[in-house]
Amino acid sequence: MARKKRKEEHINHERWLISYADFITLLFAFFVVMFASAQVDHRKVGKLAMAIQAAFTQLGVFQTSNSRMPLDKMDPMPFENIKVVDNALRGGDLPKITNPMSGVISNADAAIRAVLEKTLAKEIAKKTVGIHQTREGLVISLRELGFFDSGSIALKPGSQEVLRQIAEVLSKTDEPIRIEGHTDNVPIHNLNFPSNWELSTARATEIVRMFITDYNFDPTRLQAAGYAQYHPVASNATAEGRALNRRVDIVVLSADQPLQEPESSGTKEAPPAAGPAARVKPSASFVPSLPRVVNR
Repeated sequence: MARKKRKEEHINHERWLISYADFITLLFAFFVVMFASAQVDHRKVGKLAMAIQAAFTQLGVFQTSNSRMPLDKMDPMPFENIKVVDNALRGGDLPKITNPMSGVISNADAAIRAVLEKTLAKEIAKKTVGIHQTREGLVISLRELGFFDSGSIALKPGSQEVLRQIAEVLSKTDEPIRIEGHTDNVPIHNLNFPSNWELSTARATEIVRMFITDYNFDPTRLQAAGYAQYHPVASNATAEGRALNRRVDIVVLSADQPLQEPESSGTKEAPPAAGPAARVKPSASFVPSLPRVVNR
């Protein structure tokens, strides 16, 4: 019997079309995903960014930002006008983002701040007192405008009542307190203070002396430091900035915070090669006098 002749297979030269079609399908899917990712809800993204910045600002990790965060393309909102408390009152899903961070802030700091902001509302409105939170603790800034004459350590008449109110609130707590003297970068040279180092340190130790002698603070809670012009909170290029830099900061330290350099949002000035600084931690035998200055 004759054997059946095997039919030759036809070679398919269009096999590459299958791979090409798969590639085109994957490429199409990729661009669809990219397009969908670009079409985000700008308002929700703005809320998220605002919540993150508000939480870190309250925590003291970042200083208050002046940048604008648009919650809507047609309704930009400046961040400096937004407060964390206001965020909670506005409702929505913003408090759900910020509330988990609230436990990081010391309850004592929050309570002290609330009482001080209510007690010193008039001074805060006049910008003679400022209150803000940092990583170290709560900072109460006594600005020179409301408390000292230029080049002097004596408190102005009327400002002693403000200091008494602050001391009354702080006396009910146990946290350590550091008093910091700060100046602007305008050189000073008079009979009492040859430089800004002496002036800043003398103002700090004067407040420490008053806390001990007038308000019966435990001296072991108190620390004094003078930083002259080297830790500004604003630019010294303007009169307004220099006015903010001339201050005495009362820092209510967190219980686990060691003594360290203060934070500053302005540009630090390079200290001289061998500039003096002073840091005094008073003891029970603290005697009010001009501060002893040691090399930094």
